Amino acid sequence: MMILDGKAAIVTGGARGVAKGVATAFVKAGAKVLIVDREEELGRKTEEELRAYGEVVFMPIDLTRHDELHTIVDTAVARFGKLDTLVNAAQASRQLMFMDQTREDANVAFDTGFWPTWILMQAAHPHLVKSKGSIINFGSGVGFSGQPTQASYAAAKEAIRAVSKVATNEWGPDGIRVNVVCPFANSEGVQAWAEYDPEAYAAQLEKVSLRRIGDCEKDIGAAVVFLASDAAAYVTGQTLMVDGGQTKTI
Repeated sequence: MMILDGKAAIVTGGARGVAKGVATAFVKAGAKVLIVDREEELGRKTEEELRAYGEVVFMPIDLTRHDELHTIVDTAVARFGKLDTLVNAAQASRQLMFMDQTREDANVAFDTGFWPTWILMQAAHPHLVKSKGSIINFGSGVGFSGQPTQASYAAAKEAIRAVSKVATNEWGPDGIRVNVVCPFANSEGVQAWAEYDPEAYAAQLEKVSLRRIGDCEKDIGAAVVFLASDAAAYVTGQTLMVDGGQTKTI
């Protein structure tokens, strides 16, 4: 179903992994998508691949260059004439035990995930007011579980959830919806983890009620498409655990 037909979206980190799955699902659902990523070669390849399904534009930019991030929103609006959805999915981090993590390590997570999310939300706001649009930010189940070696990553993701709650309340009267997705998917990073530590991966998979890892496009992307669509017009301020039952909130 083309449930995003006519909508315009930004997806950060969209050249690979879960974010690529989201971008793919958006394009197949009819949206015009601006993919943002610092890896230009991979981004161009993804752009070419997804153009078979619809209108896609790739914009190479390093999200740690915070003073330049407003150009992402400017580019999307200039190309598509509007902005309906902002998906903040990009994130990097260093995996170290808490006692080994430094402020520099924490800054990697905040500079690539939290601050770009903050800045892009502010830049997108006036355009989302016009479109009565939505924001989907990416959190993580590690913020709930406190998984070892993930201190800075979990902190950045929980900070994103906190800001999303505030924006939900402040921007709800403007007609802007803000939601958070916490995925567990078969990204390149998870594949590398499974190869590096198959026992830990198998143990984690045992915690998933459905006993399978999510597909980046068909599982995670589909859920984000729903949140961006008019079918979710009364859904805001929610954290959606798209992890096959790994984190149970009922």
